[in-house]
Amino acid sequence: MIGLLQRVSEAEVRVGETLVGRIDAGLLVLVGICRDDTEADADRLLDRLLDYRVFEDPAGRMNRSLRDTGGGLLLVPQFTLAADTRKGTRASFTPAASPAEARRLFDYLLARAGTLHDRVEAGRFGADMQVRLVNEGPVTFWLESRRGCGGRS
Repeated sequence: MIGLLQRVSEAEVRVGETLVGRIDAGLLVLVGICRDDTEADADRLLDRLLDYRVFEDPAGRMNRSLRDTGGGLLLVPQFTLAADTRKGTRASFTPAASPAEARRLFDYLLARAGTLHDRVEAGRFGADMQVRLVNEGPVTFWLESRRGCGGRS
């Protein structure tokens, strides 16, 4: 499972004209799900997202996590993160989980996040979404629950 996290001062997701998720300061995380991912991968990724130190402490160092700050967490399903892009000029989606399995695991991740963190929002699985954000820093990190997802090793 992949999480592309971005430290934001604000972020929102719309489907058409409908606002489906919005946070102020916190993390916007694009989530890619690979075909061999399990609930254990979702748990591992979530723990890393909540504990990854990307927020500044009083000395200006990135020593504070989302748990420390209590900021918002906006999870957005992103099918294309699981693509294998090593060859040619067109991505292969062979590494990606099936839509049904990806939806199940994204829903699991979202439910689990809601039990561990107070401020959780989400995009809509399978929808054409418009994502707006103000990336602070910019600070962006690529996290994986394990190696080998998306054709990488």
